[in-house]
Amino acid sequence: MRKTTPFLATAALVFALPALAQNQPGAHFIEMWDLDENGSVSIEEARERRGDIFHTFDADDDGVLSAEDYVLFDEAREADMKEHGIGQGGGQGQGKGQGQGQGKGQGKGKRQGMGEHSAAMSMTRENADLDGDGQVTREEFLAGVDLWFPKQDRNGDGVISQEDFGRQ
Repeated sequence: MRKTTPFLATAALVFALPALAQNQPGAHFIEMWDLDENGSVSIEEARERRGDIFHTFDADDDGVLSAEDYVLFDEAREADMKEHGIGQGGGQGQGKGQGQGQGKGQGKGKRQGMGEHSAAMSMTRENADLDGDGQVTREEFLAGVDLWFPKQDRNGDGVISQEDFGRQ
């Protein structure tokens, strides 16, 4: 298993190639999680990346993401999603156009790409705290992969690739 420094893991979570993510559903995920750069993410790659993320945000290295650790994690995850247009706008909105055909809708609908089984949502504290004790251990955090991965692998081929994103 490759050792990743906290800086590199944070950079992997927070930075990516925006052009890819803006044009293709799932491109940002593939870019960040496809460790062998073959165009798809295996469950092993997902576990490794998730372990890197855990290590980055476990500030005191106690094997637990506390509420304080999650504040920083949530901020980084939110900034990353905003940077790459994930979870913004996206269908079912209650738009209120103004002006002569140039109004901008103010959607209040469901967030695109943030379904209940996505990688980002599976890492939220409420979803990652499998035993409900208010803390997320490394084991719980890694076990989350086994819960969301099969659901994200919509075509059932054992990997997550571009085909598993978007409308089906």
